[in-house]
Amino acid sequence: MKKYALALDLVDDEKLISEYEEYHKNGWPEITKSIVDSGITSMEIYRISNRLFMVMETTDDFTFENKKMMDEANEKVLEWEALMWKFQQPLPGAAPGEKWQLMKQVFELNPNK
Repeated sequence: MKKYALALDLVDDEKLISEYEEYHKNGWPEITKSIVDSGITSMEIYRISNRLFMVMETTDDFTFENKKMMDEANEKVLEWEALMWKFQQPLPGAAPGEKWQLMKQVFELNPNK
């Protein structure tokens, strides 16, 4: 199992943030399927203000490159991602078109390891 943490900002507008959260309460089944099919076994998204934080657990063979290739070949994922840009904005320093950014782990407490 691998674990990743990612961050992204939403447009700082309460109406848009509320709409974004509604889309995620009633997610599209095709999007859930694409996530699972890529090797993501668990995904959680948290929000404070307009900052999002995502935690993903994946199979050992998961790669972001493979996920990207799968997404680019899936019309429903492309439709979802285009819709989500209405709500999302890149973090400072993001490359053009880049959404979620991988976070660097700086601390771990796991006394049972």
